[in-house]
Amino acid sequence: MADVTNADVDAAAAVSAVGKDAFARIVATLIRVTGDWTLAEDCAQEALTLALERWPKDGVPANPGGWLMTAARNRAIDVLRRVSTERRKLRELAALALTDPGPATARKEDVVDDRLRLIFTCCHPALRLEARVALTLRTICGVPTADIARAFLISESTMTRRLTRAKTKIADAGIPYRVPAGPALAERLPGVLAVLYLLFTRGYDAGGEPAFADEAIRLVRLLEQLMPDQPEISALQALFLFQHSRRDARRDADGNLLTLDRQDRSRWDHAAIAEGLAVLARTRQDGPYALQARIAACHATAASADATDWRAIATWYDELARIQPSPVIELNRAVAHGYAHGPAAGLALLAAARAGGALDDYPPAVAAEADLTARHGDRDRAAALFRQAADLSHVETERRALLDRADRLGS
Repeated sequence: MADVTNADVDAAAAVSAVGKDAFARIVATLIRVTGDWTLAEDCAQEALTLALERWPKDGVPANPGGWLMTAARNRAIDVLRRVSTERRKLRELAALALTDPGPATARKEDVVDDRLRLIFTCCHPALRLEARVALTLRTICGVPTADIARAFLISESTMTRRLTRAKTKIADAGIPYRVPAGPALAERLPGVLAVLYLLFTRGYDAGGEPAFADEAIRLVRLLEQLMPDQPEISALQALFLFQHSRRDARRDADGNLLTLDRQDRSRWDHAAIAEGLAVLARTRQDGPYALQARIAACHATAASADATDWRAIATWYDELARIQPSPVIELNRAVAHGYAHGPAAGLALLAAARAGGALDDYPPAVAAEADLTARHGDRDRAAALFRQAADLSHVETERRALLDRADRLGS
């Protein structure tokens, strides 16, 4: 087995650094030209593999992104040359090879616009929400299929079939590769934002992959750059920044989850909070994401847990429940009222939220009842509820945190 050299390590680091951004750009460009999703993804992956082979010997190029784009485009041309029915696409690729100046000198808005078109294609309403998220992760974020499968708790072969079906549906239904215009844009944008929200949540949850949250932030920045007049895009970006600012403080030295009141707020990313406040200040309308961002801002700007403006948070949740009712929002509203107006008020609202049964097996709902019950004075029942929530949870770090809260009540 050959020894790993410094050049190998440096090249691998360079490929990893540029690959995340370059993969999506390459795939987006090749899909635009060829209309072939599989070809685009395969050529982008082969370009990364080729870089791992060449760069240790030849050195990392001055423009690594341009190198990867050229390698992927050349590979696509080679593949299409072997397919006689693809002559028109071959001519388009050949023309692109002659006229495209590459990422180093191409207009920034053109490069970004390819990715924006890809986002809207992945998030077309003809696809199921689960398929939209998976396709976004694989095509735009470059997440390996195996990792996506683990996030969805299914086998890699099952996820491969789902991705294939989604791409086939795009082709068979003739879904256009473009950002819609006029009324269609307003109609489609909420679906795109919903996918990005779910993507962030999958990265932020206790058992999630943090890279998913990073990708969601990167993509929402991209959207805001190209559609700065859409207030809910700005609001979603602010919400992500406020939530993600706590990423380094959410666990103790042993990796155990810490509730908001036990976190060291000096470890929060205050630059991200400041950016979130600046972004939120540009949002003049209170849509669902703006309301959630204002709630998150109340937490992010509180000097301590006791200084949190729970009355304002409860008011924002009242409005959010009015315009976007859901069991989870009603759950959070109950918690907010429990802190703003006393645990009895929170328990009453929580009982109403759970009346339909949608939250019966939802660990956060049981944990919320436990917390409010403890604050109401019944520590024994609260401890039992925390243990019940732990039994319902499938995430080990979350289970440990809930059992720890039960044990602390017992002691």
